[in-house]
Amino acid sequence: MAKPTWKEIRNKLWAKKARPYTIVAALFLLFLGWQIASRLGGGTQAGGPRGAAVAVEIAPITTGAIKDIGTFSGTLIPKSYFTVVPKISGRIKELYVDIGDRLSRGQLVALLEDEEYQQQVIQAEADLGVAQANLEEAASAQELAKKEFDRARALHEKGILSDAELEAAQSAFSTRDARSKVTQAQLANQKAALETARVRLSYTRIRAAWETGGDNRFVGERFVNPGAMIGSSTAILSVIELQPITAVIHVTEKDYFRLKSDQPVALTSGAFPGREFQGQVARIAPLLKETSREARVEVNVENADGSLKPGMFVNARIEFVNKAGATIVPTSALVNRGALQGLFLADLEAKKAVFQPATVGIIEGDRAEILEPARLTGHVVTLGHHLLENGTSLILPADAPGAEAPDTKAAPGDKR
Repeated sequence: MAKPTWKEIRNKLWAKKARPYTIVAALFLLFLGWQIASRLGGGTQAGGPRGAAVAVEIAPITTGAIKDIGTFSGTLIPKSYFTVVPKISGRIKELYVDIGDRLSRGQLVALLEDEEYQQQVIQAEADLGVAQANLEEAASAQELAKKEFDRARALHEKGILSDAELEAAQSAFSTRDARSKVTQAQLANQKAALETARVRLSYTRIRAAWETGGDNRFVGERFVNPGAMIGSSTAILSVIELQPITAVIHVTEKDYFRLKSDQPVALTSGAFPGREFQGQVARIAPLLKETSREARVEVNVENADGSLKPGMFVNARIEFVNKAGATIVPTSALVNRGALQGLFLADLEAKKAVFQPATVGIIEGDRAEILEPARLTGHVVTLGHHLLENGTSLILPADAPGAEAPDTKAAPGDKR
């Protein structure tokens, strides 16, 4: 019998050594395969064991009214806004109003130094007096010249005066008549100059005037102080209208075509918790801006007590649809399974979950309208549906219709 070589002895020893590790590896692979098979074969989509009942919360499907309400954010701006600017340059002599003061139509708000313009009025009045005196003198001379011409014509007809003397009398009358007309024109010119001087004097008295809207407005800002030298384009103060006030909101194309003029709008502000202001749509922009894809909408708000101020942030609610007799479920009942949206119906007798594809309509807060299937009834799962699939057993709440009282003698899985 041949003696084994060193190589053969080494291989045998190595095989004996590796055998325990091989067995351990094989056992590990078997355990891993069993775990994978149990999870794939007996679990649900959420990883629960096959056949295990799932504790859920349910709610009844109801029928009632539901509203489609659009919610928008916006900013308040004055109904109207303009600045008071003088028509002439000058130094401010007096300012009669300040920020927040109420203004009436045509109220005097400021006075410029007016000594120069008063002197111009006095000069124009004096020039007018001279023109009136010249006109009276010219009229008197015209009247005398006319009488002389009439006398010369009568004597000429009797042959007492020659043709040359008649022509001289006629020429004198024409000269006086022309002079009278010139003085009349000068008088009219001086009257216009006086009126111009008075108008320029009135420009030193700066008033807040407007043509449309309410009679009362407010001083929004004051830009200058008494004693300041201002030009004809320098703003003195701003005038704003607060009653009514305007809310500006921006809407996307989804809601743009559902808006109408005079549509009621309810507004709220964080400055007045629990208070709601009523308004209506006044203007809808005829275009959507390319940058934001939104359109500007203006809402008139009465603001009778003046509580709302320009610059405040507001939330606007516009009711588009008010539907009665709708099938309503809690929004927490809506689920997605793949490409389908629907909900899980709770079969109270069989205590099973039934997946029902559904078409959702109006969503108002935590309530959703179900359009299809129509006239859906029963109960829906509102909590725990992420563990459900079609036919999963349910553990219903104790107060649910058809629920069994819990067994207090032995918990599930206890040995008896």
